Amino acid sequence: MLQRPEHQVAGHEAGSGTLGPLIDGSGNFYKPLNPSDERGAHELAFYTSFYSDTQVPQSIRSSFFPSFGGTRILPVPDSPDLLLPHLVLGDLLHAYSYPCVMDVKMGARTWYPSASEKDFAKYWKKDLESTTPLLGFRISGLQVHHESGRWKPYRDKVRKYTVTDVRQSLRQFVSKNPDKTPPDCALASSVYGGSNGILAQLLQLKSWFEDQTLFHFYSTSLLIAYDKGGKAAQVKLIDFAHVMKGEGIIDHNFLGGLCSFIKWVSEILTDSDPEAAAGPAEPEATVGPTENETH
Repeated sequence: MLQRPEHQVAGHEAGSGTLGPLIDGSGNFYKPLNPSDERGAHELAFYTSFYSDTQVPQSIRSSFFPSFGGTRILPVPDSPDLLLPHLVLGDLLHAYSYPCVMDVKMGARTWYPSASEKDFAKYWKKDLESTTPLLGFRISGLQVHHESGRWKPYRDKVRKYTVTDVRQSLRQFVSKNPDKTPPDCALASSVYGGSNGILAQLLQLKSWFEDQTLFHFYSTSLLIAYDKGGKAAQVKLIDFAHVMKGEGIIDHNFLGGLCSFIKWVSEILTDSDPEAAAGPAEPEATVGPTENETH
């Protein structure tokens, strides 16, 4: 029984005439390949190349990337007569009962070198409306399951977060009271810290990016997740429609964003005062104010 992912926090959602991912409840995640959009073919080519490249350490593949099972023809929700190929990937949240999830788009620029002028303008506009140029990353969506329910701010608000908003949301993500002010950061040590925590995994990923010159990951995200209460923290890379060949050059765009994100996570761990505003002072704003919203 195919269904829409309940815990999707970013990207296109399936249904109402829109193509989006599906899950089968058995650990598989199906991402549609639209024949009219070259991004799907590009992502399929990346997975095929990545999983056959002997230069990629198996430990990196298994630790930081979804499993890949080729493609499968599936019906489109709300249009059962329309059949499309889908990437067959591992459902990264399958083992979680109450997943807390954050999608972090990496890099100080999300457009790729071969982008058309139209695509460049689209990506650049989104970048400027976010913290991408300032921090080298932006939060695209998040949710936290806590004692009182689920906290999930609206995506349109999240995508235009300021530096101050990012600082706050990274604290809310590891709090038992994410919808309160100030957030308590009660789960920071169990989620961000420890030998198997988010920070340790980010540092391991950083070590690979400091050496790898096979790929440049444009507009790729980190999926940060853990189960309610601070269990089973994981870091995965997702979204590879704009990955380019590295041509023997370090991916400084992704690596710079990763180093920045590591710094921000580290500062939350070292901040002993839950009410303190961790992180550097906010740079002068470069975009207009965002809408006020609670959810």
